[in-house]
Amino acid sequence: MKLACVISSTASSATVLCRRGRCLFSSSSVAKTLNSSSYRRGWMSNTAATGSLYQISCSMITSTSSPDTPALSAPLPEKPKPKPQPWLIVGLGNPGKRYAGTRHNVGFEMIDTIADAEGISMGSVSFKAQFGKGFIGDVPIMLAKPQTFMNASGESVGAIVSYYKIPLKQVLVVFDDLDLPFAKLRLLPKGGHGGHNGMRSIMNHLKGNRNFPRLRIGIGRPPGKMDPASFVLRAFNRQEREELDFTLQNGLEATRILVLEGIDRSATFVNSSKPLTV
Repeated sequence: MKLACVISSTASSATVLCRRGRCLFSSSSVAKTLNSSSYRRGWMSNTAATGSLYQISCSMITSTSSPDTPALSAPLPEKPKPKPQPWLIVGLGNPGKRYAGTRHNVGFEMIDTIADAEGISMGSVSFKAQFGKGFIGDVPIMLAKPQTFMNASGESVGAIVSYYKIPLKQVLVVFDDLDLPFAKLRLLPKGGHGGHNGMRSIMNHLKGNRNFPRLRIGIGRPPGKMDPASFVLRAFNRQEREELDFTLQNGLEATRILVLEGIDRSATFVNSSKPLTV
């Protein structure tokens, strides 16, 4: 703020006339006003006039502003955070009571564990799957248990991915693995089908794309010369059931970390988790 002022002086008082409005001050208030600001003075004297006439050019500058910039600037509005993209979490298995609780259906059990923990209803049937929507934290998720039987799982998964346009990096498939020790977890960002017919079907319906994460749950190797096809349809004994339930809880935590913090953090958790000691 700039003020150009004229001060007329008499023996007992002083009057300040400002170009922007008319300001009256006593001689004492003039001193206080001028002493309270930074200013530049130009002095002119007129000897022909009675007394002394002074012209003062004052630049009133505060400590928080300059003549060429506003005294205060409004804070810039914060950019809204982008909405989290949804995840599709698929568990593989076979539908029907005959297959419930068998080794080949641990993918279904992982989905049920997540649904129970996060309060997600799996009552609807969509895209040839038992289907549910909900959240992990503030991230939207979709849970699916294909009802096409294992060897045709891709019919369901491919349709969901296509309809919702889900990036493959946000599609997690959970399935059983004969080549992992029982109740062992392994999380990978991509890979082949490893001879698993459900995974083979999914890749076929994703045009051969294998770049999606998968959580494998070890079911161990069949004893002796038992046919693997028969072994994967066997139920668990009591001790195995306790170990598997513990593993499913670890899988739940791994899924939460994956969705909220990323695959690196989740893989670290999975690799450092220890099996239940019975």
